[in-house]
Amino acid sequence: MRALDVAQAWLALGADVFDADGARFVRDRRFPGLPGCNFVSHVTAASPAAIERLLERVGQEFAGLPFRQFQVDARTPPPFEARLVLDGYRREDALILVLDGPLRGDAPVHDVRPIADGDGWRAWEALNVIDWREYRERTAATEDLAHGAAVAASRRAKCPPVRYWLAYDGGTPAGFFSAWEGIGGAGIVENLYVRAECRRRGFATALVHACVADARARGAGPVVIVTDPADWPKRFYASLGFRPCAVKSAYLLK
Repeated sequence: MRALDVAQAWLALGADVFDADGARFVRDRRFPGLPGCNFVSHVTAASPAAIERLLERVGQEFAGLPFRQFQVDARTPPPFEARLVLDGYRREDALILVLDGPLRGDAPVHDVRPIADGDGWRAWEALNVIDWREYRERTAATEDLAHGAAVAASRRAKCPPVRYWLAYDGGTPAGFFSAWEGIGGAGIVENLYVRAECRRRGFATALVHACVADARARGAGPVVIVTDPADWPKRFYASLGFRPCAVKSAYLLK
């Protein structure tokens, strides 16, 4: 369960967090349009009365937002998840992988370094724009570039404690990744991206090696990554030694 806990803790970084009425509330008023920054998790409400109290409290706490999101996992009471399905929430799964031992293989020799100045952050922001455009083309997402910029800003707002790394191809930024030593001895790496023209040259592997080493140098043992079950990177991480350990889901109602 440490893998689930660190994945949820990463999402909540920088937000206001409190427990009430059988759940944990995560609210980040800096990003009111992002469900990934404003949601409810750790639900324990199971009886009809407890579920009604929780849903009423959610309506109060998230009044004015155009959505409601719940993060659920294997610990969530089945009656609560069933209620979300009844109420028309749309489910999206995430696959959690964990690396218990060393990464397989050697790190390719590339210029990989932590972001340490304004130039680095500007390069990171430019790569995020490209990443978001590719995501929209790949998924037919309807959100505009302003939404993508807000997603990037919410991720940067987690730094510190999260640390972002850039890979360079002959001095030109080629990709990025992030690391956090996490909680309870489990770390997490997230948000891997490499420019299309730099793929299949070892930049992604070099970034994974750098970020796993970073998290472990700061106290992490197992290292977690959250992936899209429908996308190919899960196989890439598995080839490096990450193993599947859990599934969590986000239920969204707009």
